[in-house]
Amino acid sequence: MVRKIRAKLVLRLRAEGLSGRAIAASQQMSRKSVMAVFEAADTAGVSWDDVSQRSNDEVYRLLFPGRGEHDTVFASPDWDQVHREMARVGVTLKLLHGEYADSCAAERVPAMGYDRFCKTYQRHVLVTGAASRVGHKAGQSVEVDWSGPTMELTNPATGEVSKVYLFVACLPFSRFAFVYPALDMKQDTWLRAHVAMFTAFSGSVPRIVPDNLKTGVVKHPREGEVVLNDSYREMAAHYSAAVLPGRVRKPKDKASVENTVAHVATWVIAALRDEVFTSLPELAAAIEGRVEAYNAEPFQKRPGSRASVFTIEEQPLLRPLPQVAYEISRWAYGRRVGRSGHVVWEKNHYSVPYLHIGSKVDLRITDRVLEVFAGSQRLSSHLLLPEGSAGGWRTAEADLPTGEKYQPWDAARVREWAARVGPAAQTVIDRIFESVAIDEQGLDPALAVLRLSRRFSADRVEDACQLALAAGVRSPRYVHLRPILDTGQDKQPIPEPVDAGGYVRGADYYAERSSR
Repeated sequence: MVRKIRAKLVLRLRAEGLSGRAIAASQQMSRKSVMAVFEAADTAGVSWDDVSQRSNDEVYRLLFPGRGEHDTVFASPDWDQVHREMARVGVTLKLLHGEYADSCAAERVPAMGYDRFCKTYQRHVLVTGAASRVGHKAGQSVEVDWSGPTMELTNPATGEVSKVYLFVACLPFSRFAFVYPALDMKQDTWLRAHVAMFTAFSGSVPRIVPDNLKTGVVKHPREGEVVLNDSYREMAAHYSAAVLPGRVRKPKDKASVENTVAHVATWVIAALRDEVFTSLPELAAAIEGRVEAYNAEPFQKRPGSRASVFTIEEQPLLRPLPQVAYEISRWAYGRRVGRSGHVVWEKNHYSVPYLHIGSKVDLRITDRVLEVFAGSQRLSSHLLLPEGSAGGWRTAEADLPTGEKYQPWDAARVREWAARVGPAAQTVIDRIFESVAIDEQGLDPALAVLRLSRRFSADRVEDACQLALAAGVRSPRYVHLRPILDTGQDKQPIPEPVDAGGYVRGADYYAERSSR
């Protein structure tokens, strides 16, 4: 704890007239630490003028001689050998500490604990500038990036030239490379390149090390957590991987892929510079051939090649791929659920459980499916309506509450309502359905008749139907019944049917009139 005291700073502020309390408050130090510096300086007779030209460490050692310095009683392992062993497949500090403890026990010397063993090794790595190959375990990580140099496609009809970008991936242990050509560097292309990469490797790794490009990393602060793009994090989770981006402006954090990008410029771009490609599949096939040759090239300083080391040592250690490849998706946040229990996406409606009516939800849209989320909870899932459609509805019955008002209208349900009104109303509804080619065409006129019972009583509608039928209307509709109800004709006694026979004059009658 005392090692953290900035003794020189405390003496300078004291010389400027600040009290111990003021120094502690302004520098966010404990008063106990500040007073310890005061007492040590007074005891040693040291003032600011005596130490103004000295370094912080020299001032600290002058005031607190010997503090924090001690000789270890534990046996010290060969840290260079430990570092070499750490580069081997499957070797961990836990394993090496166990072997170290066993050797100390055999020699009857004290062994340091696991925690001290790890911290001492970390100091050794920092002091000696150990190479980054320590972290290159087989099947543990993949480094990815876009290549700076690009390639070209030529339109055979117009001669127009378009740029082709190269996605480059490298497994640091075997240095096995993968290259994916793309027409842009957008979010969906970035994710599709990763899916193609894992497919080519026939497995996944627990760590993905990208650059800090916006399609992958939203924010990488010096302090605090890295903020990843939602789709990128989701893709990595699908393959049981974590995204661990390199530090900003620290290319050594992904030195393998940086080196591979340089090699791709020679093996792929330069080698194919004189060829003209008119389609992306044609270019992709040519790139695949060059990358295969690059991976098969023998190493200069160790036996084998990238392809052989990958096939024999690394590929068996890759994690198996999920049964279904990752689907590229996009998110829409803060969509409000309407009173109908549906949320709108591109002018179409998709149902949400009715308990969430009025609340805001997030939508995840893939090429085929739309999913509705409240936080991390998935509420519903629907097949996406065809692109370009509008006004469509996708409704899951489980999302809506039970009750007749949510049941769909059909001919059977309309006839049940008519039966509750009366036999004459039932006859009218039957004749409406008989007059149309399909039942759906009769739903609107039939409901228009039955809804009159909401404005007027069911008994009056029944009487109006009887009156319309008695008047000889074959298939009464709303336009026939509404005037009867508005004028109150249904309240009058229904007239008896009139005999239409009458009296017919014979030929004698007309003969007699003509003789006059």
